[in-house]
Amino acid sequence: MAMTVGATSQRIETFEDAAPRALRNLSAAALYQMAVERGEGAVAAKGPLVVRTGEHTGRSAADKFIVRHDAISDKIWWDANKPMSADAFDALKADMLDYAADKELIAQDLKGGSDKDHSIDVRVFTEYAWHSLFIQHLLVRPPQNKRPFNTGAAPDFTIVDLPGFTADPERHGCRSGTVIAVDFVDRMVLIGGTSYAGEMKKSVFTILNFLLPEKDVMPMHCSVNVGAADDATIFFGLSGTGKTTLSADAARTLVGDDEHGWSENGLFNFEGGCYAKMIRLSAEAEPEIHATTEKFATVLENVVMDESSRALDLDDASLTENTRGAYPIHYIPNASATGRAPHPKTIVMLTCDAFGVMPPIARMTPEQAMYQFLSGYTAKVAGTEKGVTEPTATFSTCFGAPFMPRHPSEYGALLGRLIDRHGAQCWLVNTGWTGGPYGVGSRMPIKATRALLNAALSGALADAPTRAHPVFGFEVPTEAPGVDAALLDPRGAWDDVDAYDAQARKLAQMFTDNFRIFEAHVSEDVRKAAPTPA
Repeated sequence: MAMTVGATSQRIETFEDAAPRALRNLSAAALYQMAVERGEGAVAAKGPLVVRTGEHTGRSAADKFIVRHDAISDKIWWDANKPMSADAFDALKADMLDYAADKELIAQDLKGGSDKDHSIDVRVFTEYAWHSLFIQHLLVRPPQNKRPFNTGAAPDFTIVDLPGFTADPERHGCRSGTVIAVDFVDRMVLIGGTSYAGEMKKSVFTILNFLLPEKDVMPMHCSVNVGAADDATIFFGLSGTGKTTLSADAARTLVGDDEHGWSENGLFNFEGGCYAKMIRLSAEAEPEIHATTEKFATVLENVVMDESSRALDLDDASLTENTRGAYPIHYIPNASATGRAPHPKTIVMLTCDAFGVMPPIARMTPEQAMYQFLSGYTAKVAGTEKGVTEPTATFSTCFGAPFMPRHPSEYGALLGRLIDRHGAQCWLVNTGWTGGPYGVGSRMPIKATRALLNAALSGALADAPTRAHPVFGFEVPTEAPGVDAALLDPRGAWDDVDAYDAQARKLAQMFTDNFRIFEAHVSEDVRKAAPTPA
């Protein structure tokens, strides 16, 4: 099996020169075996591969750069993306080639996107076998006879992932020894100095977020499922809001849990797998996802395992709270085989409101939906990060600011056009607190959230009586099947309604302050969708 890239005297000048000499398109079983033989991971009970990512247990957002070229510079949202010069990128590529010269690289030909009209061919070179297994799980796996290695075609983009390489900030124009550099002109991503495999996955998302809007295709950080009546639903939401949990519904087909596009053909998954949080995962609450921890070749990052019994302890956060599992989507029993769905009937925007202000569910106008989409609101609670002692508002525009190369207004305007074109109904769902803020109120019951969501998707809330939220203006149902009506009134759920009003005004001001950077880029109708203190 082994073949060393540096076994010939001919120096590789490009990574495509390395392609014929790399270990190419190995099966999951071969990569699994190689990772164990190399000591990159350990086999857990029932077959998953347990690996550790060392210092980096999550994305290194401060170390991500986009190469500035005149041809694309005016298309990049530089307020939120850090530039790297083309010369620095060329030096980085040359030094990574030198580093790789005597390494045994592994290459995979994969796809980003399940829509044949809008997918891209991606060639991924990795230093670690388990990284190759990870990205094989996460991207779309084309048939062997249609992969560029076997057809002689060049890939659309190349990703090079070398965790053992250390960047030089002075020479490479970066911040530290870790670097993620995306060059949209050279069509290459260089990743060095981090073992966190999620950087590869999110690099493909970044590429598609740059390419697709010019084709009038909407890239989205969301999950998607579809019912028996072909009634597709989009779930937008930041980490911790329930995006993965609520889209995993035994009565509906899971299209994907994280990244999708919306084209003229409908919805399509960018990926061929899932990258789920594992911390405190239970078989009772999330049986489908929990079952993947007992599947062959699932990659478990930083999950604690007993060395003797090889049993997993999913409750142990001693390595990180961000324990993760990567597995192909067919490990979920009711997953889509095609990764595609019709145009959505429903759009759900999830928030975990730790201030206890937002209603458990509310119907939004298209303008309110665009305002919420550009805001991307959720809240952190005390204890989640050092120094956080009370609920803290978090705004991540488009529910995915770190992966948006273009100005958010482009994505917002595109979403607005698609909602208008296809008539999707928009809902806000709060999975956070009710009856008071975190520390005073209680967490929204998951049973009630599911009942409200099912009522919205089935149409049972279409004609329900509503009241306008006094601050945010949403239409809030006053009754819903199987849900206590008292829960539907967030203000009435507080013991002290004056305290609620003060908290609502405070949150409204946070929204207003955050939205100022978008006001010049949206219509008057969207600006009017802003909250107004009671």
